[in-house]
Amino acid sequence: MKCLFLYNPNSGKRRIEKKLSYISARLSERYAQVDIAATKSAEDMEARAREGADRYDAIIFSGGDGTFNLVLQGIGERRVQLGYIPGGTTNDTARSLGIPRNIRGALNVILKGRSEALDVMRLNGERYAVYIAAAGAFTHATYATSPALKKKLGILAYAVEVLLHEMKLRVFPVRVNGGGSVTECDGVLLLAMNGRSVAGFRANAAGSMCDGKIELALIRQVRRPRFWQRMGAYGSIAAMMLAEGKGKNILRFSGSHFTIATEEDVVWDLDGEEGMRGDLTIEVLPRHMKLFVPRKKKI
Repeated sequence: MKCLFLYNPNSGKRRIEKKLSYISARLSERYAQVDIAATKSAEDMEARAREGADRYDAIIFSGGDGTFNLVLQGIGERRVQLGYIPGGTTNDTARSLGIPRNIRGALNVILKGRSEALDVMRLNGERYAVYIAAAGAFTHATYATSPALKKKLGILAYAVEVLLHEMKLRVFPVRVNGGGSVTECDGVLLLAMNGRSVAGFRANAAGSMCDGKIELALIRQVRRPRFWQRMGAYGSIAAMMLAEGKGKNILRFSGSHFTIATEEDVVWDLDGEEGMRGDLTIEVLPRHMKLFVPRKKKI
């Protein structure tokens, strides 16, 4: 069998490059041919994944959540086996699935774990997301924070970006159709979650990546909030992220298909990468992606 190992040399602190010989040797325990490629850009990562899906039995890759998203865009509807070595800053996908965030542990999952068919989200019929599609408060920081700052501060770099540029919460109209109801209101944050971890927090701890459903969480706000209403929104966001909190301004939905209407310039964050703008249709593709996961982990 043949495998292709793709890695983003700019993810994390470049630790993957220092371990390429070790990674190749370990993968050779399972695969007769191991080809390694360092990608030059996001477009290159996506293109190599697309080409590799037709030529290899498995694509093993390393990078952050954004890299995972690019690989998913590349393979599209193909059912190639995937293996993941987390190499980013937050690694929410790995946290959700219990994949160790060290190279040795992640390789052990690939070599000794099980192949699981996982759900993914398809967006507007053309893009995919592994664990989250989000809009509103603080989401801009996930793709706007500079790589240099992330290398220096790690996950704290996102907090710096938020404090400098994102403390003023924009209020935008939302109409959610799905999960057996239609809801119209104004909000400051909307999360469509397939994974359990968001920004390093267990914001959807009861979720599953193989139940055919996604969970939506919406932080509601009045159109022109006063000071205490703005403070209340911060409290609602903290409650939702830290403890899956509930409250009158935290709305939750669950289902396999949602249509979300909003303003044209609202930007969607897809697995930590900048995505489309405006209205969004989300559908679950059940058991769409084959990925090595820990043998005894409940997914």
